[in-house]
Amino acid sequence: MSAGHAFSQKNPVYIEPYPQLVKADARLILKTGYLVVPENRNKPEGRKVKLPFFFVRRPDQDAHKNISLYMTGGPGYSTTAGIDSISYHSGFLRYGGFIAFDQRGTKRAIPNLEADEVYEAIKQSYRESRNKDSLVLLAVKKSRERLVRQGIDLSAYNTAESIEDINDLRLALGLDSLNLVGISYSGGMMLSMAQIHPEGVRTLLLNSPLPTFVTYEETALNNINEALEQVFLNCAADSAIAYKNLKVSFQSYFTKLGTRRFPIMYLEKGKKDSMLTNYGKQELLDVIINRLNTGLVKTVPFVIFEIVSGRAEPYVREVLDGYFAGNTSVSLAMRYSMYCSGQIAFADKATEMQQEKRFPWLAGYVFNNVDHPICDCWQVPPVGKAVRTQISSLVPALITAGDVDPWCRPSYNRLIKSKMPNAQLLILHNKGHGAGYTAGGINYLDEFMKAPMKQLKAGSGGVSIE
Repeated sequence: MSAGHAFSQKNPVYIEPYPQLVKADARLILKTGYLVVPENRNKPEGRKVKLPFFFVRRPDQDAHKNISLYMTGGPGYSTTAGIDSISYHSGFLRYGGFIAFDQRGTKRAIPNLEADEVYEAIKQSYRESRNKDSLVLLAVKKSRERLVRQGIDLSAYNTAESIEDINDLRLALGLDSLNLVGISYSGGMMLSMAQIHPEGVRTLLLNSPLPTFVTYEETALNNINEALEQVFLNCAADSAIAYKNLKVSFQSYFTKLGTRRFPIMYLEKGKKDSMLTNYGKQELLDVIINRLNTGLVKTVPFVIFEIVSGRAEPYVREVLDGYFAGNTSVSLAMRYSMYCSGQIAFADKATEMQQEKRFPWLAGYVFNNVDHPICDCWQVPPVGKAVRTQISSLVPALITAGDVDPWCRPSYNRLIKSKMPNAQLLILHNKGHGAGYTAGGINYLDEFMKAPMKQLKAGSGGVSIE
């Protein structure tokens, strides 16, 4: 379809060219572009946003059926920016055509909702040993004021609008129902898409999903504690004597730590002279929790042992490196709008505080870069009830969870599965967030895509199937 062609949908949408978005094998059929949609669908004639996508398939694959659409998580990450090239044998092309689609407000979208002021505020807090929270709030306010001056409707960047973006792209490309592929936040969004537009969903492929119907803030510390418990269980079965009492040592050390701060000399990248700054419980827990992933989880017992033994500084410097680098791949202002409207708006502060009483070793830990004070400043309305409703569906689904994932626990996935009789849940041992679909040399995604309604059988490689 030609650029600028409008489609007979509820709201006026069209596709514009976006050349050189991704490199692809010359044998593949590739379409790249912007989907142009209303920023706010309640104001269809108002401001437009442009959302990058690419659609690739082999010449022998159907142009309208068996298409998989992938959107990455966050919220705030760009999907297409994470894919440099497509080969003839790239992953999802085994099953049919493949679409990568960007969330509104992310890096390659127009507009891109940045909040670089916040990253600068975090650096300032360490350089000047000042209160990080107060500096961040000032930066959030500046970011909001700047974006509003640009005419951006911050309330239009939410999960409900993103679901309609997916469906509009499907209709614009003339596609049948899709295999929806999501990870973390986008996994929950794909679930809601199946609730709101069931006609557009063939199967769901959900990697460590965060359901839109749970309230993450009310379970976040419990999630982290469960992941650590799995590590401690592994330690109890280990022959290393040093790790036998690691759980007791960890809980005792971090409970007693409180608000104490410790001095450290830190050399910022690109600088000649080190500076004196300080660290405490937040940075030390970041050291540990950042390692609760598939690649680093085996290092967690040693690192905890080093910290409680007073040898934390090398690891703290790694965390500070991350703070000073800033997560520039995330469009932070977009994340604020999405997360404030879809999660914080529904979170009960008293329930959150109860977690701190249950897990005093985690009390005071800031587990997210979006919180109530930020959302009070950001001022976006809560997302609609349809997005927050637990899905009940017969759509075949493959859901995966890592048992050391500190963010999206298997318990979330069991909630999803409880009302989806055709869903299958893989729990992968010693894998973290984004656990994937492979264990013990078996690609369970291949098996599922061959026959989505057939019961999978677990191999011997550290996976259970529910």
